[in-house]
Formats: sequence, C-alpha cells, structure tokens
Amino acid sequence: MSQRRDSRRSPTGVQRPDEAARLIEHVETHGVRFINLEFTDVVGMAKAVTIPAEQLGDTLAHGKWFDGSSIEGFARVAETDMFLRPDLATYAEVPWHATIEGRENGADESGPVARLICDVLLPGGERFAGDPRAALISALAAAQGLGFRYMVAPELEFFLLQGGEGEARIPLPQDRGGYFDLSTDIAADVRREIVAELGRMGIGIETSHHEVAAGQHEIDFTPDDALRIADAVVTARYAIKAIAQRHGLLATFLPKPFYGINGSGMHTHQQLIRPDTGADAFSDTADAQYGLSAVGRQFIAGQLAHAKGMSAVVAPLVNSYKRLVSGYEAPVMISWGRVNREALVRVPRVAPGQAESVRVELRSPDPSCNPYLAFAAMLRSGLAGIERELPLPPPVEEGLYALEEQDRLRRGIGLLPPTLGDALDLLRSDDVVRDALGEQIAAWLLEAKDQEWREYRERVHPWELERYLPQF
Repeated sequence: MSQRRDSRRSPTGVQRPDEAARLIEHVETHGVRFINLEFTDVVGMAKAVTIPAEQLGDTLAHGKWFDGSSIEGFARVAETDMFLRPDLATYAEVPWHATIEGRENGADESGPVARLICDVLLPGGERFAGDPRAALISALAAAQGLGFRYMVAPELEFFLLQGGEGEARIPLPQDRGGYFDLSTDIAADVRREIVAELGRMGIGIETSHHEVAAGQHEIDFTPDDALRIADAVVTARYAIKAIAQRHGLLATFLPKPFYGINGSGMHTHQQLIRPDTGADAFSDTADAQYGLSAVGRQFIAGQLAHAKGMSAVVAPLVNSYKRLVSGYEAPVMISWGRVNREALVRVPRVAPGQAESVRVELRSPDPSCNPYLAFAAMLRSGLAGIERELPLPPPVEEGLYALEEQDRLRRGIGLLPPTLGDALDLLRSDDVVRDALGEQIAAWLLEAKDQEWREYRERVHPWELERYLPQF
C-alpha cells in the first residue's frame, strides 16, 4: 500500500465512539493479535485484509484503504481506491484459528484472531454500488419504508467428502448415512463441532442433521434479520470448510456434486415483521387453510412472478441446474403449496400455539449463491408483489412431477429455467431483479456468467466421449 493511500482519511468517522472504545478495550483484554477485515466479491467469496490489533483504533476511526482493481467485479483500474468501514456489530473471534496454527507450526505463535465484516465505500464516503452487502442494505431500507423488517432462516446443505488425492481420484462421500440418521460416525462429530464453533461466533443454529444423500448434511439457522443472516452464511461456508479440513475432510457447497442423488439446496424461510408491533405481516388466523394474510399472499405472488428472473441469482452456477431437475425434491415448476415438497414456495405448518408466526419458504436457492444478492432479489420480488397487489394463483398440493404437460399449461404453471444460459436471459428481462442488484452488479454478473456459460458449452465433457465416441 502506498504512502499516499495510507495518508488519506475517510470523510465519515465512527458514528458510535463509545462502542468503538469498548471494542478496542475488549480486543486488548482478550489478547487478540490480528483482525480480518472481511467483505465479499460479487459471487459471494469471502475476502479479507488482515491488520494487527494495534491498528484497530485507526481503522474504526478512518476505515482501511485498499486496492479494489483485482477484486471480481469491483472496479476498473482507474477507480481502484476504496476503503473498508467495519460494522462493529459483526465482531467475532475465530475459534478454530489457534488450533489450526498450533497444528501446523507446533505452537500457537499468532495468538487469537478476530474478524469484522465491512462495508465497501468510495473515496467520497458513499457506498460502493458494486458491494453486494450494499445491495441487501438498500433492499432492507425499501422494506423498512413500507413498514416491514425482513427476517430469514436458511437451511444450509453441504457434503463432507474424503479421498481425492491426485488428479485421477474424485473425492467421495465420507459416510453412507441417510435422512436424519443417528450415527457415531466422525461426520456426526464434525457437524456438532461446526454448530458449536459457529455458536462461539454468535451465529445461532436451530438444528443440524444428516440429509438424504450419503455424505450430505444440513444446518438450520435461527431466524434473524436478513443482513445478519447473510453475514452468517458467508462465515459458515468458510468455517465449515476449515473445520472439515481439520478432520482431513473436504466440505463442498456445490449444488449437485454427484449424479443420481439429491443435490444441496439452501431453502430459505422468510418473514416480514412489523417493527412497531412485532407482529408477523404474513399471518392471518382468519385464513383457516394456510393462515396467510393479504400481504403474505401478495409477497408469494411477487416471488412466483419473478422466480425466473431470480434464478441466476439464487442458483448461479452451471451445476445449479443439475440440481433443479425432477425426482430429487428440488423445484422445477413455479407453484406454491404446503405439503408439496416439489413446490417452489411452501408455507409450512405452524407449531401449536404459534398460529401468528407464518413462514414462507423459497426452495430454489442453493448454497453456492451470494446470500446478500439472493436475499436482496428475494425481498425486492416479494415487495413488488405487495406494491402491485398481485393476486396469488391457486396452490398445487398434488405431485408436480407426474403432472401432464397439457394440465400444467392449462393451470398456468410455469417452469424454472433449465440451464444457466436460459436463466441469464430471463434475468436480463426482469427489471425488478436487476434493480435489486443495482446496475453495476447486474452488468458484471451477466458478463461473468455469460462467459462461464460459454466456456461450459464449448468444453467437451467426459459424458459426451463415453456416450458418442464408440458410436461415431
């Protein structure tokens, strides 16, 4: 970093000096040696600038300048100067770091490490439009303007794999367990360790369990504000990888790593809360069947209307569309219901005594998505349904995979895009979702994913050689 950039100061200082002073005192008292200033690129990969703890006070007061030119989708070469402004509410110590350092170096020489998640700002102090966190903050402000607080609770699925050393070996599922299996396998210990260490970082996990496929696991987040949960999902992904690595395993969030078995989703439960009363805006006990208010119905209608345009955001990989196929409890058709796990949107039954707490579950997101962008697109789509008072189509409770094509068309049930290429075309034509991302993020995402799709289409894959080479 150049002296010129070091000497620059942000026009906006710390807004809560008392909290900053308490944090600095806490860091000193606990002997924290280094602090990771974290942010994400447009695809949701965690990035960090690490500072010695002695620089924390200056960083909280003035931000930390960095060169954004090499970060995916962040800036052109002529616009590289940006700075990170830490969000004090995100401070957490990294509980596994000392263990890894100690194992690798024979002793814990570095001392405790903490993290702060940051917003990315431009030299003038305004939020950088290419920062995914800013896109979600903007969507949450829109919800607040309508009198709502957006709460989410994702179900994060992943695989624990083993083996795969050398180019020819493919990592395989670590266990042969099935749905909700109780076992004494090492994976069960790893899963409990994941929950415990996330808890030490202030991330609430309601439940964890083995999923349907061999080697597949799930952790379910405690409902919270969407920004806090987006921060938590990014943290959980690298935490799970670090903890798995400590046990000699590979954790992957690839949506469909293996043919013929269930893929990994990130089903997300959503609520709109009225901050003044704490009431659930989705709930209406007068609706005997689903308990949905008019707001709840309009919110679902908005997400159904923009499901195609959202797809490239919530399911952003070529591989994502190998999960979104019939037969594996993944959504293919754009419908809603309660008992139907093939539906895109579900309204789960509420627990006894909690009739005024209705959740709306969107089932198309997968764990490879950028949670900031996914939640922003989901929220803006739902709010568009409320603002336009969209009518909700009838629910579909029967099996969708067996539905005849003519019956599907007659009932107006649409299909999610079958490929990333189709999803990108649909994103281009959806103004609501593009506006949720912002012009800069939308343009970069489309450009980058177009290139990804082109590379995939042009590459010759092993399946083609195995299928066609003997015949032609």
